[in-house]
Amino acid sequence: MRLIVQKYGGTSVGNPERIRNVARRIVETQREGCQVVAVISAMAGVTDNLIKLAGDVSPDPDKREMDVLLATGEKAACALTTMAIHALGARAISLSGADAGILTDGVHTKARVANISPRQIHELLSDDYIVIVAGFQGQSAEGETTTFGRGGSDLTAIALAGALNADACQIFTDVDGVFTCDPRVVKDAKKLDEIAYDELLEMAGAGSKVMQSRAVEFAKNSGSSLKCARA
Repeated sequence: MRLIVQKYGGTSVGNPERIRNVARRIVETQREGCQVVAVISAMAGVTDNLIKLAGDVSPDPDKREMDVLLATGEKAACALTTMAIHALGARAISLSGADAGILTDGVHTKARVANISPRQIHELLSDDYIVIVAGFQGQSAEGETTTFGRGGSDLTAIALAGALNADACQIFTDVDGVFTCDPRVVKDAKKLDEIAYDELLEMAGAGSKVMQSRAVEFAKNSGSSLKCARA
């Protein structure tokens, strides 16, 4: 049985209708004979609102508390996605980054993955669960909640795909794939059928929002194959 890791960005789960659409896609993937681990970002706008709230209550929010605060966005989106999957008659369970066995260093707001112990995910998959994992976050050796910075759900998905020896890592966004420039701004942007990791790194380093640069580096080093598509 193939094991597929899918990642859904914030716009893909930006409202109840979109969450239901994502749930249907996930369930369809399982019904095609695959085991599915889905990494979910916070709903569009939620992270920005939480950052604003933090700034409203403190001129210099503590980084530890920012991680605790921001991690709630992905957890909420995961729970909602799981509920939508249940409504379709499938078995699913949501996990935080810590629950999923993602161990990080102790750097708050810009943590790096140190290790992943996917035993619980494997057990849940073997029991026919769809596993929904909160992106963007993990836990340090001291038990502290940590986050990976903007675009961190990409890193979560790629790291999990490597740890689980997944057959594919699919990155779903609000565009049809990787383009020469932002197709929402430039009308004649060209979709790229394939792109090398070094080119993708260059685009990310230049400010492109295609994918987090650290996630691309992780994929390059692990030899993971990525597929980007519209959710």
